[in-house]
Amino acid sequence: MIVGLFPGLASVGGVQMAGRQTAAALASIACERGRSCVFLSLNDANGEHEAAVGGLRFKYRGFARSKSRFIVAALRLARARPDVIFAAHPNLAPIAAVMKLLARRAQVIVGTHGIEVWQPLPALRRKALHSASMVLAPSSDTARKLTFVQGVRAENIRRLPWPLDPDFLNLANLPGNLPLPSQFPHGRIVLSVGRWAASERYKGADLLIHAISELTQEFSDLHLVLVGEGDDLPRLEKLALAANTRDNVHFISGLSRDELAACYAACDIFALPSTGEGFGLVFLEAMAFQKPVIGTTLGGIPDIIEDGITGILVEPNNSSSLPRALRVLLSNDDLRLGMGQRAGEFVRAHHGFECFRATLAGYCGSSA
Repeated sequence: MIVGLFPGLASVGGVQMAGRQTAAALASIACERGRSCVFLSLNDANGEHEAAVGGLRFKYRGFARSKSRFIVAALRLARARPDVIFAAHPNLAPIAAVMKLLARRAQVIVGTHGIEVWQPLPALRRKALHSASMVLAPSSDTARKLTFVQGVRAENIRRLPWPLDPDFLNLANLPGNLPLPSQFPHGRIVLSVGRWAASERYKGADLLIHAISELTQEFSDLHLVLVGEGDDLPRLEKLALAANTRDNVHFISGLSRDELAACYAACDIFALPSTGEGFGLVFLEAMAFQKPVIGTTLGGIPDIIEDGITGILVEPNNSSSLPRALRVLLSNDDLRLGMGQRAGEFVRAHHGFECFRATLAGYCGSSA
């Protein structure tokens, strides 16, 4: 039996999306090996649910944020002596560690994402990470943080980059009929996608607004489109007004998956000057549509963007770095289109779901 512990699988977000990919892969691995699988999701609605990734369906049980009921269910599963216990977030590692006491032969794998391990975890979670059979990291930077910040032995860490959702890749392969939102502007488009929350200002929306303000003097038809929800949107709208970019900065929210895909297809450049990305799935989404991407040199982004080849990496503390990168791409169509083509090739070669599933299958049942 394979048991998966997840913080959430149904809602929007990078952690949830990665969780769905992992659950689908684990379900496929279990089926291939003739094993059963059971997935528990702490934060999703009570009861049994079903989801699918790329045609692979899996079931899971939600606990509506009830930690006590979640733990009781996990311990009951441990008594069934599972072969693999997968904790999809370090916060769930202590539960997996207790399950291991009841299922001593089980392999405990803990998944990490990025920023949550950039600072020392509480002692109990660190101890649980140390005792795991294997800890997975989506990027080289997160792997280093696990060693130097959390004290996990390097030989117990394995890299497992997240894949692009195969359903989203299908949209990128046939972009012609995607429904573009009515409020999407015409002209040269710089697109950014994220959760615009006050707690996540590290994503760099402020920097993008200031860069567009500077560049509209050279490129009069330039527009910035910020897609996403969040409690920081009113402040960002005021910032755009103060920067005299009210007509050039557009905030769009509440999009369907197909509408979001249409935004990627219609943009010229994707940019997210974030300083807190453990990986950055949105870069893969943009690259799947053959768009050049701009990100920072921090976190997991350099694992995705090859500077000067598939996009441009900018220095986070250099105020002129982002406008300069945008100017280079806006001024050179051949460079921009060439980077976009190579970006699309990179995603399809290295971040397909089957590659992810095969790598995870190799880790399940092996010791670190």
